[in-house]
Amino acid sequence: MKLTFDIEPVEQARPRATRMGRGIRLYDPKKVSVYKKQLAMMCKFQYKDQPLSGQLTVNLKFYRHVQSSVSKKERKLRLIGAHRPTVKPDVDNYIKSTLDGLNGLLWEDDNQIVKIVAEKFYSDRPRIEIEVERLEQNEDERGGTGAKE
Repeated sequence: MKLTFDIEPVEQARPRATRMGRGIRLYDPKKVSVYKKQLAMMCKFQYKDQPLSGQLTVNLKFYRHVQSSVSKKERKLRLIGAHRPTVKPDVDNYIKSTLDGLNGLLWEDDNQIVKIVAEKFYSDRPRIEIEVERLEQNEDERGGTGAKE
């Protein structure tokens, strides 16, 4: 299954903390919280089935804006994919916020994901492209080596 979400990817930031009586409450920063809510709404609009169960593989492509401070030549190189984002935010922080935002909607819980491939790109149209596949039973029985017998 392939889905595209027309939203600028947002990295998972460190949780914030506040005192509540004798305890401490942790929460996402506003930017991350808004992103997860928007992503959830987009998912509900595009995917109307029950959350997937079982072992899953996920392929993620994160497209972010090209910085306005770069030259026209560099901008072109970035848009054709010759130069990819090697700057912050790290791809693992994009993964975390996106997977958390889709919990209970696209899959029951992100702990079901046993394989992830994620890439960052530049684009004039920021978005997230996600492909999810259920791991077939025969793949599961191969064991950890993946070697042919």
